[in-house]
Amino acid sequence: MKAPTACLWFDNQAEEAANFYVSLFDDSRITNVSRYGDTGPDAPGQALMVDFELGGRPFNALNGGPVYTFTEAVSFIIDCEDQAQLDRYWEQLSDGGEEGQCGWLKDKYGLSWQLVPTVLGSLMGGPDAEGSGRAMAALMTMKKLDIAALQAAYDGV
Repeated sequence: MKAPTACLWFDNQAEEAANFYVSLFDDSRITNVSRYGDTGPDAPGQALMVDFELGGRPFNALNGGPVYTFTEAVSFIIDCEDQAQLDRYWEQLSDGGEEGQCGWLKDKYGLSWQLVPTVLGSLMGGPDAEGSGRAMAALMTMKKLDIAALQAAYDGV
């Protein structure tokens, strides 16, 4: 049995969005584009469904019309090894989108992302409960997360 595949519903930007996403992540590619023919409800040649992979994981983008839009109820998490990686993804994904609190953002298509430093778990659940509290308090003041500031808060610096 194959693993489940996420289907992302777009108004009419499925192909554009899939191309954008695969440009951001290593080991990513478009695997198939199904297009409307002469009998489709949309213009011939317009993408209906785009199959793609992000980091080797399968996704599907559907041009389903304006009926549904994304909400924060579903988001994608990117584990970031360092500040440079976090900054790069933040810049690319928030461009034309909307910055949120605590490392969350919406991209230009309205899809929510969480950019999470890999060290965050050890700061939030470390052996120093007071340090974890300080790190959490610092995190709550941030939009894009600052790893050095979170570590300094944990350390009490």
